[in-house]
Amino acid sequence: MSAESTEDRILSVLEEDAQASYAEIADRAGVSKPTVRKYIDRLEQEGVIVGYSADVDPKKLSGQSIAMVGIEVASESYVEATRELKALDAVEALYSSSGDHTLMAEVRAADGDGLGEIIADELHGIEGVEEAHPSFLQERLK
Repeated sequence: MSAESTEDRILSVLEEDAQASYAEIADRAGVSKPTVRKYIDRLEQEGVIVGYSADVDPKKLSGQSIAMVGIEVASESYVEATRELKALDAVEALYSSSGDHTLMAEVRAADGDGLGEIIADELHGIEGVEEAHPSFLQERLK
């Protein structure tokens, strides 16, 4: 048995395959199905597991582009601006950042023009959003 904790083993399996069944997780983590269920229920209740998703290869999307958009937000508007950004349909995911930008948003649009419209009309339409810097994702390498 691995020295890694049961929780870490279960999370590791879920991170590799969010669609794994409890039986698969139990087998790969070396625990019983009831143990998996107990840990997953607790981790969801505690907000450790916040959702399940599919990894998408941007090149294989038909009629859609994915961009990571670095967003600068005025500090006095941070809470409300973040709430509004999270509510936008075009924003697939939103992250706080300690890097070059206050926030990083995964934005999906039909193409570059569509992304430009989302940035101009939706992102910049939120009070406190000062800048938005898009980087298109080209190809998933891992």
